[in-house]
Amino acid sequence: MIVWVNGAFGSGKSTLVDALRPRWPEALVYDPEMIGFLLRQIVEVPTGDFQDLRLWRRQVAALAVGLVEEYQRPVLVPMTLVNPEYVGEIFGVLKEAGIVAHHFFLQVSAEVLVKRIDGRSFTPDDPEQDERIRMWCKAKIEPCTAATDTLPSDTVFLDGELIPQELADRVLARVDVGPGR
Repeated sequence: MIVWVNGAFGSGKSTLVDALRPRWPEALVYDPEMIGFLLRQIVEVPTGDFQDLRLWRRQVAALAVGLVEEYQRPVLVPMTLVNPEYVGEIFGVLKEAGIVAHHFFLQVSAEVLVKRIDGRSFTPDDPEQDERIRMWCKAKIEPCTAATDTLPSDTVFLDGELIPQELADRVLARVDVGPGR
């Protein structure tokens, strides 16, 4: 099974996965952003967004399938993914492989997202790069929040302003992970 935690930058995806980890220790955490970082070191990303690389999408899907098949463990994926074509492409591969994918989307107000993004440091040793990343994240707020109408019909929308433990409770209940977690 895959639990994909989606939402805008600053919505709390990684925080939610961090809250799930101690309660679901057999779950693996897979961050597709790492594939994007690797690809950036190898090839040019003309748009600046590695999700636009077909190879990124193919590798993300293939590794997700491989992790589930090889290790027979649930996989937690904290990743913003809102382009309907890309969502269909990746989730289509998962479905073709017979993998159950639970898709959660954290909804957070734009004001809170801006505050969270402004409160983060992405590259502490490079303030100029830090600011470029913040601006990029902020520019993605509107497209991310607007995409909620195009996400798969079985997407579970969660209030990303709830505390992480409460969100974890809701995710675990939805994916039917037993009590005591």
